[in-house]
Formats: sequence, C-alpha cells, structure tokens
Amino acid sequence: MRKLTLRLYAFAFMGLAILAFQSCSEDAMPNEDEALSATDLEAIMSTDEIAGVADFAIAELYNSNTAKSASAAKDDCYSATYSDNGFVATFNNCVLNGTENVNGTVTVTYVAGGENASFTATYTNFYVGTYKINGTRTYTIIGNSDASTISLSVVSDMSIEMEDGTIISENGTKTLSITFGETLEDITITLGGTWTVEVDGDTYEVEILEDLQANASCEYATSGTMLVSKNGLAVTVDFGNGECDNVATLIYPNGATQEITL
Repeated sequence: MRKLTLRLYAFAFMGLAILAFQSCSEDAMPNEDEALSATDLEAIMSTDEIAGVADFAIAELYNSNTAKSASAAKDDCYSATYSDNGFVATFNNCVLNGTENVNGTVTVTYVAGGENASFTATYTNFYVGTYKINGTRTYTIIGNSDASTISLSVVSDMSIEMEDGTIISENGTKTLSITFGETLEDITITLGGTWTVEVDGDTYEVEILEDLQANASCEYATSGTMLVSKNGLAVTVDFGNGECDNVATLIYPNGATQEITL
C-alpha cells in the first residue's frame, strides 16, 4: 500500500507539469518579464516529476522490507542491505517500471518516535536518467480514521542537476491524500502544502490555497487553487470547479486573467 501511495504521489504531479497559454482577458496583462510563463510552472513541478522515479524505487524497497537484517536483490537492478535503523540501496543503472535508468546509492533512515511511520531518504549523486539528485526527502505516512484514505507528507530539501548543468533546488512540505473506491472515478487524490523552488536565479514560492483535487480517471487536476510568487509577483492558479477538463486560469494581482491549457 505504501508503494501505491508513493507512485500516485509522483503521478499526481506529472499531470500538472507542462502548461501552455491559450487566451487572455481584456484587463492589462503584466509585461513578458513579469508574467508567469509555462516554463515557470513547469519548473515548479519538475522536481517531483524527476524525483517521483526515486520515490517509486524507495517505496518498493521500503514495502519489501520483511526482514530488516536481510539483503535483497531484484533482477540485478539493485541490491539492498537492511538494518534496525534503515537500509542502504545501490541501483545498477537499471529501469524500474519503464522509468529512466536509475543509478547510484541512497541511504534510508527510519525516523524514531511518533505515531506515524516515517523515514528519510538521503541521495548523494543519485541519477535518474541524466538528472543528478542530491539532498533529502522525509516521508511520513499519516494515519486516518477512515480506512479507505491514506495520507502522506513529504518534506524535501534537495537539488536536481539537469543535463545542461542547470540546478533546480526545492525546500518545503507537500501533503497528499488518496481515497480509494470501487471505480477509478471514486479514487480521489488531494494535494496541499507550501514549498520553494529556485532555478536560474529565479525564486518561486508556492502555497496551495485550496487543496488541488483529481481522480484516477482524469489526468488533470479538477479543482483547487495555488498561489505562485515569482520574485515577488504573486499569481493565483485556479484549476476549476470539479469537471475533468484541461483548462485552468491564472489570476494576476491587478485582476487580469489568463486561461491556460494543461
């Protein structure tokens, strides 16, 4: 179940990763240097699209840990050694579930204390394809009174170096809740949190104002709003009223609106 949770976590972000502008209101729009661009929004979500592969790998190993003192291997893809404090996994430039090649070593440490299962993954020059990950991500499985709902908190302090040398860093917390049902339409995904992304001298501060929601039958976020501040310019992104469509709206501080296609 934890493995499924982390996979859905990664997929939830991938559906928001690439945005393109479609139309504008008649209100005065910010100039090109001030406006929030599709590239900006892609940068905000790119760390999770890339790190989602690492999330899946960690979740698979965490989920497979039936004997903490055991060593494990899977089709020469990885080797892992478990201890009472966590495990160390080394990946041999292999493909996991159709992902980019995964290569390098990650150390996972169980977090002691607390009512919820929690662990920290430390990446040192860990590769997903040509992307290099450094830093930590702490995962906490949050208990729910509703047995059909699973909630996950992820605290990131990490950087990703792109193939061209560009470095994207991220710090902050994201929360994800998944409620299971009998059909795909009944499986709902809710995203919240606040985090900061830095790339190419630009700083983006992201705050989920109203939890983003989606369901497993729709590849887009269907409702919710988030506030994105780029170097001081605050723009609200509205994902709609619950319908499955590929449209969202940017709302600028002066009231100007801009419709985007997801």
